Amino acid sequence: MSISLEEYFRTTFEDKLLVKLPEREDEHLTPATRLLEKRREMTEVEQALNAQKEEFQMKMESIQQRREELERKEFSLKESLMKFDKFLKENDAKKNRAIKKANAEREAKLQRIKEIEKLTQEAEQLQCELSSIQNKLVKHMVYQKYMDTVLEKADEFSENKDAIARYDTLVTTHRYLLRKEMDNQDLLEQQRTNLMKFVEEKNNDIMGYNNQLANLQMKLEVAQSSAVKWESVWTHIKNTAARQTLLLGRIKMATHNLFMLINKQMKTKAEPIETTEQQLQKIQVYIQDLTEIIQETGRQSGATEVRP
Repeated sequence: MSISLEEYFRTTFEDKLLVKLPEREDEHLTPATRLLEKRREMTEVEQALNAQKEEFQMKMESIQQRREELERKEFSLKESLMKFDKFLKENDAKKNRAIKKANAEREAKLQRIKEIEKLTQEAEQLQCELSSIQNKLVKHMVYQKYMDTVLEKADEFSENKDAIARYDTLVTTHRYLLRKEMDNQDLLEQQRTNLMKFVEEKNNDIMGYNNQLANLQMKLEVAQSSAVKWESVWTHIKNTAARQTLLLGRIKMATHNLFMLINKQMKTKAEPIETTEQQLQKIQVYIQDLTEIIQETGRQSGATEVRP
């Protein structure tokens, strides 16, 4: 694009600069008419140059707006990355807390299992004691019969109630042991039920944590995919900005080459401190002067041909 623009300006203005002016002849137009004609031509040229200047200014404003938009998008992308990093850190913290909680619950579960095992051992021990007492009771029935016989024959027990009291004592002890065994059995069953309930609840909690972890993993993958997409968009934006900057540099180069060509034609030395806008203004003045000269030459040539 810069080559075509530069070639266009070079071809156009070299042709115009190399036009040889014919010898001046008598003018048939009045000075006022020529002045009005020149003013009209100057106005037209000035309008054309103003239009080009406005178009160039609009392009510069558009480039500035794009640059500001890119900066806003870059800031927004940085904020999104910071929020995502914060989210990952919070997720890691939650995960660590969940792991600690699961470990604590596992330890509590093991402690309860140990307690249940201890109670089971105590129940078995009580069962052994009860069996031993029952065996003793069976064995002692022989002695009871013997005592009855002795009671009939001996004066060791003054009354039957003494033997009955002894029997009641043994029955009470037996009932106490049975009741204690039943209580231990109920306690053991309750502990087993609580353990099963506890295990089921913790398994449900673990499943819930696994589901949460899977959802968080999916969100992480979506966020990573979004980050890749925004990186691609940012790369495209940077490439577009680079192309616009390159185009602006080519326009400045073409303007500078045209300015140097005009200075060379006018045999003047270019000031290195001049900006692109100043160069365009000088080019405009030169084009106006050249156009006036060409038009004046054309009018003089026409007047010469009409003249008999």
